[in-house]
Amino acid sequence: MPKSRIRKKADYTPPPTAGSSAVKLKSGRGWVAPVMLACFLLGLIWIVVFYVSSGSWPVSQIGNWNIVVGFGFIAAGFGVSTQWK
Repeated sequence: MPKSRIRKKADYTPPPTAGSSAVKLKSGRGWVAPVMLACFLLGLIWIVVFYVSSGSWPVSQIGNWNIVVGFGFIAAGFGVSTQWK
């Protein structure tokens, strides 16, 4: 039985770009990571301080709503994280 021919395709080479050969990827969102981490840490610290101080810190007048405030900061951190590229 005769062997079949192997067809060889030419490798794809992209067309040359006019002007630059390197592509710079700069999003301009250098503020996102620090703000996100700050929100996470602030929320965590808020909740830990509330538990360690038995409810007398950070704001004693709002009572257990301090937990909601702490989780609010953490949720804001997740909201900011959606802006990260």
